[in-house]
Amino acid sequence: MEKKRAHNEGTIYQRSNGKWRAQVSINGRRLSYTAKTKKEGLAWIRETNNQIDKGLTYKGADTTLEEFLTDWIDMVESSRSKGTFSLYRWTVQKRINPYIGHIKLMDLRPDLVQCFYHQLLIEGCSNHAVHVTHKTLRVALNHAIKLGLIGRNPCSGTTPPKPKQTEMKFFDEIQVRVLLDKAQAIRDRFYPLYYLAVHTGMRQAELIGLKWEDVDWERRTIQVKRQVRHFKGGGYTFTMPKSKSGKRTIILGKRAVEVLREHQNDQQRLIEAIGEEWVDLDIIFASNVGTPVTANNLRRAFRRLLKASELPKIRFHDLRHTAASLMLNHGIPVLIASGRLGHSKPSVTMDVYGHLIPSKQEEAAELMDSLLSPDADTTTPKSHQNCTETESDQTKKTQDTVVSGSFFWLLG
Repeated sequence: MEKKRAHNEGTIYQRSNGKWRAQVSINGRRLSYTAKTKKEGLAWIRETNNQIDKGLTYKGADTTLEEFLTDWIDMVESSRSKGTFSLYRWTVQKRINPYIGHIKLMDLRPDLVQCFYHQLLIEGCSNHAVHVTHKTLRVALNHAIKLGLIGRNPCSGTTPPKPKQTEMKFFDEIQVRVLLDKAQAIRDRFYPLYYLAVHTGMRQAELIGLKWEDVDWERRTIQVKRQVRHFKGGGYTFTMPKSKSGKRTIILGKRAVEVLREHQNDQQRLIEAIGEEWVDLDIIFASNVGTPVTANNLRRAFRRLLKASELPKIRFHDLRHTAASLMLNHGIPVLIASGRLGHSKPSVTMDVYGHLIPSKQEEAAELMDSLLSPDADTTTPKSHQNCTETESDQTKKTQDTVVSGSFFWLLG
């Protein structure tokens, strides 16, 4: 049996069943945790003492869920990203506490949590919203288990609704032209944003996070180095791209550069007119005062444009799908398309968009027939001579094709 540790450090001992019992005292109450190994038990003691040092206090297992979540939110602020913390706080304050915050931890059962999810659905919450609520509550109650306040997570016995899969939609060449022509005709201030969205396939948060310093006018490139994350209830922050591969450099076509130049001139005139009210953040697609455009404002503007263009309803994010479908349907290799889209590897692009690639089965069958027939001409067909090119040669030619205008002619 392990001897008692120093005051406030906790104790640990091995039980007859081979498991380890770790204990820490807090405000005169003993918190207990059963670990499979001594190492796990000691880690729990260190983590618990660290949380206590940060000011975490408990009245006991009969504390209400709201009281526990209030302390939990304060505790996780320093260990989560601003976006995640904002989502946790909003979900706790707006979704969880008003419904089940009054219930004591010791009385919180799976059936009560399941009824809570059902009530949210009845009142109009989407499957996705309820799923986010479930994940937040589950994470919080896992901390209650580690602190010895409850022995089992009530969320484990529930069945939250599965988020519905959003149908992928995209425009063809003609629809893209109609959309952009209408945006120009009605002088939609987001026209440059729509253009670049289809031209590059960037994510919405990446587009909103672009700064003028990211543009290399001579090399005709733009760097994706950050994205904007807006918080529920207001506020925003700049964060790194979604993944390591999301940080990338994209080559721009000549027309895309012209669109950006024109937009920069328009923005400069706006800055001169507004004067000191302009918030100088160097943002390319800024609001009327210089701050990042909010997703809600962009969504409303995009819906108005779709209605004015008499086009089917799609999400702004579907412009990214549109860019992918245009590239793949016009023969751009998956490797190049994947790089522009910021996917971690080409297989991700294939998993998401592989069904959009035109089938070449018939051509492949005819080619193999011609190669295997007795009187086949062994001379390499002219149409297949490019197979002897090096990979770097093919990549360079394809990059030039993507941005030269021969591919993006449709963006005008």
